[in-house]
Amino acid sequence: MLFYRDAMASTTSNTAFGNAYKSVQANNINGSVHIGLENTLDRLPRAEDAPFNSYAKQHEPICLPNTRVDLLQEIYSWADGQDERCIFWLSGLAGTGKSTIARTVARSYYDKQRLAASFFFSRGGGDVGHEGKFVTSLAVQLARNVPVLKQHISDAVVERDDIASQSLRDQWQHLVLRPLSKLHEPEAGQRRYIIVIDALDECDNDSNIRIIVQLLAKARSLTKVRVRVLLTSRPEVPIRHGFRQVPEAEHQDVVLHNISRSIIDCDIALFLEHNLQLIAQERCLCAGWPGAEIVVQLVQSAGGLFIWAATACRFIQEGKRFAAKRLETILCNRDATSIAPERHLNEIYTTVLKNSIQDYADEEKEEQCRALRYIVGSIAVLFSPLSAQSLDQLLDVVEGVRLTLEDLHAILDIPNNRNRPVQLHHPSFRDFLLDSKRCGDDRFYVDEKSTHKKLAHCCLKLMSTPSGLRQDMCNLSDPRVLRREIDEETIHRNLPPELQYACRYWVDHLERSGRSIKDGDTTHCFLKKHLLHWLEAMSLLHETSLCVRLLARLQALATPSNSVVAKFLHDAVRFVLRFVPILAKAPLQIYSSALLFSPESSVVRKVFIEQVPQAVRVISGRDAEWDACRSVLEGHSHPVNAVVFSPDGQLVASASRDSTVRLWETATGQCCSVLEGHSRRVNAVVFSPDGQLVASASNDRTVRVWETATGQCRSVLEGHSDSVKAVVLSPDGQLVASVSDDRTVWLWETATGQCRSVLEGHSDSVNAVVFSPDGQLVASASDDRTVRVWETATGQCRSVLEGHSSWVKAVVLSPDGQLVASASNDRTVRVWETATGRCRSVLEDQPSPIFHIAFSPDGLILYTDKGDIPLPLDLMVVVSALLAQELLYAAVDGEWVLRQTRRFLWLPPQYRNCVTAVYGHMMCLGCYLGRVSFLSF
Repeated sequence: MLFYRDAMASTTSNTAFGNAYKSVQANNINGSVHIGLENTLDRLPRAEDAPFNSYAKQHEPICLPNTRVDLLQEIYSWADGQDERCIFWLSGLAGTGKSTIARTVARSYYDKQRLAASFFFSRGGGDVGHEGKFVTSLAVQLARNVPVLKQHISDAVVERDDIASQSLRDQWQHLVLRPLSKLHEPEAGQRRYIIVIDALDECDNDSNIRIIVQLLAKARSLTKVRVRVLLTSRPEVPIRHGFRQVPEAEHQDVVLHNISRSIIDCDIALFLEHNLQLIAQERCLCAGWPGAEIVVQLVQSAGGLFIWAATACRFIQEGKRFAAKRLETILCNRDATSIAPERHLNEIYTTVLKNSIQDYADEEKEEQCRALRYIVGSIAVLFSPLSAQSLDQLLDVVEGVRLTLEDLHAILDIPNNRNRPVQLHHPSFRDFLLDSKRCGDDRFYVDEKSTHKKLAHCCLKLMSTPSGLRQDMCNLSDPRVLRREIDEETIHRNLPPELQYACRYWVDHLERSGRSIKDGDTTHCFLKKHLLHWLEAMSLLHETSLCVRLLARLQALATPSNSVVAKFLHDAVRFVLRFVPILAKAPLQIYSSALLFSPESSVVRKVFIEQVPQAVRVISGRDAEWDACRSVLEGHSHPVNAVVFSPDGQLVASASRDSTVRLWETATGQCCSVLEGHSRRVNAVVFSPDGQLVASASNDRTVRVWETATGQCRSVLEGHSDSVKAVVLSPDGQLVASVSDDRTVWLWETATGQCRSVLEGHSDSVNAVVFSPDGQLVASASDDRTVRVWETATGQCRSVLEGHSSWVKAVVLSPDGQLVASASNDRTVRVWETATGRCRSVLEDQPSPIFHIAFSPDGLILYTDKGDIPLPLDLMVVVSALLAQELLYAAVDGEWVLRQTRRFLWLPPQYRNCVTAVYGHMMCLGCYLGRVSFLSF
């Protein structure tokens, strides 16, 4: 099998690689020509600096010969052997050499044409500082490094053109696992591939770190090709938690800082001897400088940390003709006592910083330290690295940041090319700067919150300058121009890197500063002048979908909640939600279509109405207010059968006849996960009480339990012999109850997926099931015209509630569990005593059959999908007044939405015949056409 290196890497063999790559495109394994595969892959966003051999990493070292010998051999033996464990987790404290080892392994397998992909995380490194482009970057590398995968991955992109916006689980399954599983034996051969993931702990989202660990473990499921994963990180809690959910049989762990100190010291000595010899040759120092005794002292000072040795060597080298003097400085500042490794790093960093100001007068030292805190502190907390030139503009440093940083090359990577990013050599320096106890010297300590505050101010100031944000940033002069028609050079010319950074991250800095937004403050003034300009810029940067989240986060910072700026931001969220499709396609339509068709009362419209082009006006027909529809969620390809809110109202789950369940964010309307696995229509979906699980019931005779965060299927509950109609989880989340056309109720243990009991007794299909509030009972409703109440502990039928003359479609228990209400096709609702099974009331003369019912929290009303039914006084159930205050119930009755039993909103025909879910002031409609809509009241 041919294996070619990543085209994005800067190597001396790019020309040869390019020719070979074209050859692969024209001659695939089947002899056919695939035109445009590269164009298809270009639709996948990728982090350019992720591969181990990216241009930005070309000067990063690998292990010297004869160092790390035993450890590297252990990794190579695992990667090449028959060990079933697919993950090798190399953990270690900061500075122990994890990244160097990862680069060494990646280089070794790259040269053997067996490196499938690599991703080197870096905190604050932009695209490599988060998981957003993790899977797509790996997929692009896979397509290029394993050419036979290119067609499969390209097909996957064509099949799901929105895959880059889907959950990590969906991306991993669709872009990595499936293409690999489609390899035929001749394609896969007997080769083993390795994926190298470095510094996973530097990913900025703990939840997604855990998800990534679980996804990587799925490589073990591949049968046609063997894929191993080398993963390095600090031993942080999120990663340990991630591995707790991965069987021990699937991963091997090595703790780097637990390796024998004598072995580590020997390797550090070799490293120091090698680098000091190079310095001696460069500075024409005497042969053998500085001598074995000095090397021993330096090894002791390193405390087992390679980063100490690397920093010391850079510090000495940067001294040039004063290299020997700098070596003496290090030796004079060393603590001869046995101290923790972290303190060794503190010493070397303090030494470098103090040395950078030693030649200044006292007043000059104070000014230089102030500049260092501002510039180095900003570099340390940036969310994406910037070049010296961009830092000059963003931070408004007149004399230039390079002048301030010229003596800090030992701890900062400052490229000669002013357009390359300035970065920390190692993340441990960031930890040092931001920790007052570790830093020790107030002259260098960086207060993180105040630095974020300054950066937020810098971002707002830069965007507000005449050369910052404005209408028609790219001078298009034509609102009809589509985003895809604008070349990238035009965008980069008009939105330089520092302005792009400000647009993307100003909200993050403001949030991290701990500041709130108040009427008339800098943020409010910026929004009133530049909101639309910012939205235009974000459209040009392909970040429109991010705007909804950012505005929602800003809204949370606005105080008080009824302030002018809070109302402005609330309206801005509605504005973007409504017009996000056109904003993403045509940036300048924000000034015409979006403003013109906003309601008369829209705050955003009122503020920016003067920016509407004079050539067009809406004479009449504009809405006066925002309608109740908050957003329309499109993605299902067949009718939606069920919708439900999560307990905290943050998510909506929808179940469809297209065999999928989709999870949506209520705040943004974005689909965050597509749960695929059912082979036939999905009839029901429900969240667990804590919101961490989703259960779905399908015509494929199964119930599936999914993890909400990852979208991973935790278990498939098999046992029913016919379609499963409904599913529910117990109040404590320990049990799952499912009912089926096979006339049975099954109780399952959520944790294990094991069946606890099968409840038999119904003589026809069972349509609905519900737990009592204490979880002690289960009630089921059937086409046999009965309701049965069962004990969950024993599976015994406590009572059979008979009286309906037709199918029973819905059943519910009162908040105190004392009453059961059932709704039937006979157009009646019956209320029964749970304890005795006696029918207490028959609510007759309903206008049409009722399919959904619920008790109101105050026990006064039965809510139904056809309207609300007041209960007789003797049946009222008393519950928490707090719950009664929190709920604003609504229902759909034909063509009307009812609120508190009164007609409230007329539904157009395309929104009728729907399933509904209500959470507080929000309603979710799942429609026959496959559309999901949010309404807010």
